[in-house]
Amino acid sequence: MSRTPRSRLLRGAAGLMLAGAVHALTFAPGPLPDWVLAITQILALAIAARVTLTAPSAKQAWMRGWLFGFTTYAVGLYWLFISMHRYGDLAAPLAVAGVLALSAFLALFPATASALTRRFAPLAPDSKPSAILASTLTWAAMWAGFEWLRAVLLTGFPWLNIGYAHVDSPIAGWAPVLGVHGMAFVAAFVAAAIASLWQPSRKKAMDSRQAMAAGIAVALAAAGWPLSRVDWSSPTGDPLNVRLIQGNIEQSQKFDPALLEQSLVRHLEMTALPPAAGVPAPQLVILPETVLPVFQDQLDPRIWDAWRGVAARGNMTIAMGVPLHDRINGRERYTNSVIGFDGNTPVEQLVGGSTAMRYDKRHLVPWGEYVPPGFHWFVDMLNIPLGDFDRGGERQTPFAVGGQHIAFNICYEDLFGPDLLPALQPGDKGEPGATILVNVSNLGWFGDSWALRQHLQIGRLRTMETARPMLTATNTGITAAIDAKGHVAAQLAPLQAGVLPVSVQGMTGLTPYARFGDKLALALVGLALIAAIGTGRKSRRP
Repeated sequence: MSRTPRSRLLRGAAGLMLAGAVHALTFAPGPLPDWVLAITQILALAIAARVTLTAPSAKQAWMRGWLFGFTTYAVGLYWLFISMHRYGDLAAPLAVAGVLALSAFLALFPATASALTRRFAPLAPDSKPSAILASTLTWAAMWAGFEWLRAVLLTGFPWLNIGYAHVDSPIAGWAPVLGVHGMAFVAAFVAAAIASLWQPSRKKAMDSRQAMAAGIAVALAAAGWPLSRVDWSSPTGDPLNVRLIQGNIEQSQKFDPALLEQSLVRHLEMTALPPAAGVPAPQLVILPETVLPVFQDQLDPRIWDAWRGVAARGNMTIAMGVPLHDRINGRERYTNSVIGFDGNTPVEQLVGGSTAMRYDKRHLVPWGEYVPPGFHWFVDMLNIPLGDFDRGGERQTPFAVGGQHIAFNICYEDLFGPDLLPALQPGDKGEPGATILVNVSNLGWFGDSWALRQHLQIGRLRTMETARPMLTATNTGITAAIDAKGHVAAQLAPLQAGVLPVSVQGMTGLTPYARFGDKLALALVGLALIAAIGTGRKSRRP
């Protein structure tokens, strides 16, 4: 039997895996520069669109979509190996298997999207313009729809959504209207339309009408530029002077009881630092997630009194990430939290975890912060402390500091745009919505990896969706201030201890995305499918 078909199959698989690997590089700057991310993402995705839309069968499309997705996730999420092996003490082969297993699962979403598109709207040679439009719309709708499903199924894990590659492209203008999933639709539509332009044979010239889908897709993407010029929010109150703390505590040392005092002293000293010449004194100091790596009631009350003293001498409010243990209605409760306090906060409130300013993390990390049923055996293999928390409420009152209202989120909660929206709305009793967003994280679990830059890119997109500034206070980086348009105003270098003084202007007003969440993007997906059905029927008429 000839080896040619097998060789062709292997070359095709290798090319598709290469496209998937390049695709994985487009979700944050480094190693690729920021200006090339969007176009590289579109071209890599166009390869996936072409090979799946023209696959011999839906089964072949599924396999090709899965291979592309698997490579994208395995390369783009390689840093999970660091947390499981280096810091979780999981054997290297098992850590590799864990990353590959997750990637294989996540790849089911693009695989299924590809198979359904091939089944109902294949891209045939010499297709009519209406058939091309139907195929490209269906592919974009399926891709965006399954990206949304990946964000909600089994608590969701929407890391590496293709929208994040377009934070610096015209498509970003759609963020305040459609959110990241709407941006994913536009990016996928452009990619599929470009794929439809490729002609396997040059014997027949292309009919210019066959470029109709590409023209519509490019126009839709370009429409994001004027949208980006719209001011979706307006300033409110005076700018807030904030100091962000990046302690840079090595993850292997963070939970070492022998080094607890050293870590606390470092953060206390950085908080108490006098402002540099010409820099206003901070009204608010923000420290990272679990800056205190034990429950608050395990700490000597004299240490809490020292923190309160620093707040009193600096006439400041301090917000820090703390795991809390308290009792509600006779039930023990454990939460990954942020507390806020000043010089007047009683020590008893700090020890009891009952401060007026408190945020409890709601969207917990599976296997890291809660154990899914049936998986205790896996968690028992990992050396990860503080691993089974209770959830916080859907809307928690923003912290009121200096006339601004600050909504916190912790760790990867900023990956879930809809989860941040309740805090922007007024409370049941008329309390003001958030004017500033803050994310506190400990990305030390992932070393000096792409995770740090990918996470900053995610934060930038959340500011565009909500038209709110966001501050990020992290243990090892990237600590930054992002304005309401998604621009990084200031940041600290990763893996270095430091303080970042910033002045942040609070904003008020609701974007369409803040009002409706993912509903508009899902409506767009539905309309695209309806349009695809209509144009597909038209193309089949004689």
